Amino acid sequence: MNVLTRNHVRVTGRAGAPVVVLAHGFGCDQNLWRLVVPDLERDFTVVLFDHVGAGRSDLSAWSAKRYSDLDGYADDVLAVCRALDLGPVVFVGHSVSAMMGVLAAARDPGAFAGLVLLAPSPCFVDDPSTGYRGGFSAADIEELLESLDANYLGWSGAMAPVVMGNPERPELGEELTAAFCRTDPAIARVFARVTFLSDNRADLANVSVPTVVAQCSRDAIAPPEVGAFVHAQIPGSQLVTLDATGHCPQLSAPDETVATIAAFAGSVG
Repeated sequence: MNVLTRNHVRVTGRAGAPVVVLAHGFGCDQNLWRLVVPDLERDFTVVLFDHVGAGRSDLSAWSAKRYSDLDGYADDVLAVCRALDLGPVVFVGHSVSAMMGVLAAARDPGAFAGLVLLAPSPCFVDDPSTGYRGGFSAADIEELLESLDANYLGWSGAMAPVVMGNPERPELGEELTAAFCRTDPAIARVFARVTFLSDNRADLANVSVPTVVAQCSRDAIAPPEVGAFVHAQIPGSQLVTLDATGHCPQLSAPDETVATIAAFAGSVG
């Protein structure tokens, strides 16, 4: 199967410029980047794609076995980069996609000029034995997944506004709810478990490419302690705390998000 078709890959922006690859998180698709693309494509080649099972990807390529952990997604990231053959790229991974980028860069660092980890979390579950704070107790995550299993559309309507934050701008939560609801519930159930139960803390130290960790000032899904942990574990990384609130700054604060991506991509691309 053609990788570029499978993942509905689109390339826009300046030909021959540094390449920025934008990877969306759980329950979304490449449309989530639409507010940052017009500014980025003036100075960069911009690559957009949908994870298999999301957006306009080829749903026939999805299997519960292949996508039961983040390894399948990391393989896809590398396959997209190799198929495009545009040289080392700056990979921007939002939320769970940040850890896909971590895994991919550890396997093939030569494919990446750098990583932008946007609102990342290597583990959503608190670990009292080490003092790690992921933002959720194990019981919280179990309840979240049980609720998703029981009524995915109802879960989407309740969870999306929490993820988005910015309650004074309800249209943002409504947009994320609509994105969640466009996802096949069977695929969403598997991806949710991958997202919320993965533990990639030990993988962070394997990153050897330039990396910026961009966290939001207030984020119910990935609190500031998580960003600080990721920064501390990735050698030589930079930590940027955005004024943006919520878990999706590319929607709630696109100008600030663009500025962070562009400054980094311009320095390493």
